[in-house]
Amino acid sequence: MPIRSLLVWGAIALVLVVLFAAMNGGNSALRNATELPYSQLMDRVDAGGIASVTTQADTLLATAKDGKQTFVTYLPSGTMANVVERLDTAGVMVDTKQPKQGPGIGDMLLAILPMLLLIGAWFFFMRQMQGGGRGGAMGFGRSKAKLLTEAKGRITFEDVAGIDEAKEELGEIVEFLKDPGKFQRLGGKIPKGALLVGPPGTGKTLLARAIAGEANVPFFTISGSDFVEMFVGVGASRVRDMFEQAKKNAPCIIFIDEIDAVGRHRGAGLGGGNDEREQTLNQLLVEMDGFEANEGIILIAATNRPDVLDPALLRPGRFDRQVVVPNPDVAGREKILRVHTRNVPVAQGVDLKTIARGTPGFSGADLANLVNEAALLAARRGKRVVTGREFEDAKDKVMMGAERRSMAMSEKEKELTAWHEAGHAIVALNVPESDPVHKATIVPRGRALGMVMQLPEGDRYSMNYTQMTSRLAVMMGGRVAEELHFGKDKVTSGASSDIQAATSLARNMVTRWGYSDDLGLVAYGDNQEEIFLGHSVARTNNISGTTAKKIEDEVKRFVNEGYEKAKQVLTERAEDHKRLAEALLEYETLSGEDIAIILRGEKLDRPDDTPSTPSAPTPALPVTDDDGQPAPHSGAWGGAQPQGA
Repeated sequence: MPIRSLLVWGAIALVLVVLFAAMNGGNSALRNATELPYSQLMDRVDAGGIASVTTQADTLLATAKDGKQTFVTYLPSGTMANVVERLDTAGVMVDTKQPKQGPGIGDMLLAILPMLLLIGAWFFFMRQMQGGGRGGAMGFGRSKAKLLTEAKGRITFEDVAGIDEAKEELGEIVEFLKDPGKFQRLGGKIPKGALLVGPPGTGKTLLARAIAGEANVPFFTISGSDFVEMFVGVGASRVRDMFEQAKKNAPCIIFIDEIDAVGRHRGAGLGGGNDEREQTLNQLLVEMDGFEANEGIILIAATNRPDVLDPALLRPGRFDRQVVVPNPDVAGREKILRVHTRNVPVAQGVDLKTIARGTPGFSGADLANLVNEAALLAARRGKRVVTGREFEDAKDKVMMGAERRSMAMSEKEKELTAWHEAGHAIVALNVPESDPVHKATIVPRGRALGMVMQLPEGDRYSMNYTQMTSRLAVMMGGRVAEELHFGKDKVTSGASSDIQAATSLARNMVTRWGYSDDLGLVAYGDNQEEIFLGHSVARTNNISGTTAKKIEDEVKRFVNEGYEKAKQVLTERAEDHKRLAEALLEYETLSGEDIAIILRGEKLDRPDDTPSTPSAPTPALPVTDDDGQPAPHSGAWGGAQPQGA
């Protein structure tokens, strides 16, 4: 709490204490006296037990001869003269005080105190609503942008690793802020803004803060969702207020995170909510490049949905630069790991380059989480340093989910899971251009009862036809394994996710990538989107019923070919399949190196209860994104997909 507020509240408390004392100080004698009926007081007077009496109006305050007791008695009106005469007769000293002519200050304060309290409370709440906390009931038009200064923790480019191209492109903005004259002498103008585009966790916000830290200028941060609320006109008002604050602190940087919340395509939307968002966007466009110049104000925004942004927002003069912030490559991942292990005691034998090679597709946030999980595991195990085993176990936890060893599985379920996962692994090892098997386990992880993990040997940005058909065969390996070993009538629902993923991949092969000879090099089902309520509601499909039937037939053909290929491999490699399934039942978790040893007919040299920990990553399946398109990486967030239940 600010010192000024403490002083104000201290003064208020002091005034209340003084008022309380003033109201109650004159009545302390009466409050401490014992009230007696008139008859009992007269009995004490007649007995000689009263030394003095003070009278005021119709009140007697009597003091006992011992001086320790006082008594108060209230008389009926008009009887005071007779009582005083009787006291004189008994030899009691009588002191008469003049009655009050009107209410005293204490009485008046007591009467107006409730009113004063109500007025004070009203002023307090009005102040809170108008300005005490931006966004109150009377301050909803004020910007919610927060000003970050060096005192709150300065970040520089030294704290950002793995995205060197993005840092280089944004480095010019820092030079503009530090020395604008260098560029203005040649007619150059400072960029109005930069849009950071990339998947979640790649360091877009960190990069924006690093720019402010390097240039040593004020940094305002706000979320796109902070502009629009239930009141009409609030968003536009907040945009104006935000730029007013920025002008007072220029040169400065405004960072809007998740700008797609306010910057979506404008269209023929119906309803006040959409109109309000468009008013906010219009005001933002005007402030960025309108009639008034905003010299020294650079707007940086971040989004992972650039496709939904309004074109007017992306044109030069508003966002002059669009900087892609992708997931880091191997070298970038190693640099990020070095940044995050600065304050982590890492064992001597740990090779961060090896860890980086085994984490394709990891974002900066994923790598930070990996290092943190490894440190927590080392602390849980009572170690003083983080070893390679902790990093390997943490990687498995991040990519495959936490182990659920407490989950009770029957022996029949374990056997079925072991044969299912062994089927995936054997097919993966015997189809062309398939990624190496990294790990197979029948220990439940996340929502899966078991899984086989594959990791690519390097970063991948595309897939060829052979890789796709091999992947379809690997996906079908678990279902085929159940059929061959237990019989078709004993097949379980454990392959549901495999079937779903295989269908999605086959559909994309047919409709998007032109792998069907019958349908040709045509993209089918291309949605023509109407700009309605933000570019996503109304869609039209441009394929006929006949073509749709052909597409379904081709999808089914590709999936069936994968099924037949898996069946052929598992039939030919039945002995290997059996050997691996039995090893999984015995050891529960096997690394790629362990699987190779078992298939050579050798025995593993480790206790049954020792989890597999490969010395180097042996990596797996390329990933598909949400629409089934091969992603350029593999990883736990959507990466190497578990093949199993």
